[in-house]
Amino acid sequence: MDGNPHPRTVAFADRRVGLAREWDDLVEQVRRIPGHENFLRPPSIEALLPAAEDGPIVVANISEWRCDLLLVRPTGAQSVSLELSAEQLSAEVATVLSSLQALDSAVATHIEAHKRAREHDSVRARADLQRATSGMRAAQTKADSTLLASLEWLWSAIAEPALDALGLTGPGSADAPRTRMWWCPTGPLTLLPLHAAGHHDGSGRSVLDRVVSSYTPTVRALAEAKRRRTNPPPHRFLIVGDADDLPGAAREIEELLHLLPPERRTLRLGRGATRDQVLEDLPRHQWVHFGCHGDQNLSDPSMGGLLLTDERLRIFDIADLSLSGEFAGLAACKTAVGGTDLPDEAITLAAALHYSGYRHVIGTLWSVRDSAAGQLFTQMYRSLIKDGTLDAGQSAHLLHEQVLALRAARPGEPTVWAPYVHLGP
Repeated sequence: MDGNPHPRTVAFADRRVGLAREWDDLVEQVRRIPGHENFLRPPSIEALLPAAEDGPIVVANISEWRCDLLLVRPTGAQSVSLELSAEQLSAEVATVLSSLQALDSAVATHIEAHKRAREHDSVRARADLQRATSGMRAAQTKADSTLLASLEWLWSAIAEPALDALGLTGPGSADAPRTRMWWCPTGPLTLLPLHAAGHHDGSGRSVLDRVVSSYTPTVRALAEAKRRRTNPPPHRFLIVGDADDLPGAAREIEELLHLLPPERRTLRLGRGATRDQVLEDLPRHQWVHFGCHGDQNLSDPSMGGLLLTDERLRIFDIADLSLSGEFAGLAACKTAVGGTDLPDEAITLAAALHYSGYRHVIGTLWSVRDSAAGQLFTQMYRSLIKDGTLDAGQSAHLLHEQVLALRAARPGEPTVWAPYVHLGP
């Protein structure tokens, strides 16, 4: 062998160089068109600062080299170094996910045992149900204890440094309403409830006590959502649900039927809630509520979605749509949680609806109790909907109020009140 590259290798390399030059030429041609000067360029910081006009944005940068916060305000951006490592964060995420998965497994075991006890009223079936009930309660206690400890850790490691740097050092009050704030987490931090970080002991040392939190996948996405406007009225509300299997969902749907006149709503319940029908309906509705089962595959998040009558409404189904909606309420499990293998990718159902055109989205970070979800969404819709019209601009504030109400009733059970999140302006 003479050491010279194979002719095919040379030809392939030349072809790639030629295509790269052609690409650069085409991009430059587009940038010379008026209005497209920034085509495929990252937005400048000056272009992003207006996104923080209604409240600061906290971008949490997590990497193996260092961890920082970037605080974005209308006047500029400020960096805050964190005494945190990516390894510490990954370990915390693993602990939380393990406890939540154990709870999911215990709940599933209890459901199966309850079903068998109904079908076969025997000594063995009743004993199995008793063991499953005890196991579920133990898993619930463990998950809540783990989450409370994690929320305190999140406060010290990330949330308190952010709020202190922003001057948000005390709880809100009637005279000093809570500030709106947006979290933009990266890496494994996308799997944890930053909005609920803190000490939930009445001391006021928590994010919930100091600010009204929302999330955004990127600062650019928030800026675009603030500019985006929906189609003119009349608006319609799409209601998709499984009222027979979920009493909480039935409660939400009953309230929506009471609040909305027939001409302003579309019902897709039971067998009418098929994947194809819902995909056809979404572009024609500015508001949508899903009251059904949801699930997420942490290793392949694109397969997550809502469990409809015939098949799953997956994330990539939503991503293919071009929508112009105002509000999406997801009263289902795991609709705002991504994956563990690619945590930087915002592959969640809530993010898919937001990116596709719904400006305000409410989702959940883990499995939720049907009764708590029913209470939260029912109370929220009573305040959001007036005269058959939904005021989505108040959704973040009203979600915050309902989370505070759930926390007040069950302070030691963050699995009940901490999973609900708001995306949007």
